[in-house]
Amino acid sequence: MAKAGRQGPRASVWLAGEGRRSGRRGGQPSGLDRERITEATVRLLDAEGLAKFSMRRLAAELDVTAMSVYWYVDTKDELLELALDAVFGELRHPGPEAGGDWRGQLRTLARENRRLLVRHPWLSQLTGTYLNIGPHSLAFSRAVQGVVRRSGLPAHRVTGAISAVFQFVYGYGTIEGHLLARAAHSGLSPDEYFRASMSAVAESPDTAGVIEESREIMSARGGDTVGEMLDRDFEFALDLLVAGIEAMVERG
Repeated sequence: MAKAGRQGPRASVWLAGEGRRSGRRGGQPSGLDRERITEATVRLLDAEGLAKFSMRRLAAELDVTAMSVYWYVDTKDELLELALDAVFGELRHPGPEAGGDWRGQLRTLARENRRLLVRHPWLSQLTGTYLNIGPHSLAFSRAVQGVVRRSGLPAHRVTGAISAVFQFVYGYGTIEGHLLARAAHSGLSPDEYFRASMSAVAESPDTAGVIEESREIMSARGGDTVGEMLDRDFEFALDLLVAGIEAMVERG
């Protein structure tokens, strides 16, 4: 069996207590700490994306040498794990002892998660890459489990319900984030980008028929802006998932 922490397909900064270190050893560069380094990492990832991120680029942002950063993390992977957990700290969620209606709380958690994925487009790439067992991530997972357990589902159905809701949120938020990023990269607003895309597709002989067949459905959905359309679809899909959980509880 692989030894935890340094063996296996990918080590984790959170194993063996490493994620709680403030520095690696005595004599580390002054003016730096893990919190400041992690905050700078998140800023760079938001501004430039995961593909352009490097330890050298981070060091330049902090106005230090690259070796200075390595006093606090052993690898780039460890730093990305810290950034991943840091943004999960932005999520608002009920505490483990919170009561109240599970339906409203589940919707709130799903909306928060969606907004997080859109706000940090690089997040979806890292979520499936690392163990994601930092304190903020685990607190969110615990809140989700508590809410779904209060729905009345038997224990052996809880993980399936969580998967249905939050894998949907993951996919929806990831695609939405990519859409907004493409629009920004093109220099257009999301609404301008959407109109230009639909016009281009409608003019192509290979795709015009599909768009024409979809017009009635898109018109019935409503929404004057891309944001409104995305919100309506998300909320209805979320209603379907909540209703599905309710139906399974009643089926008993």
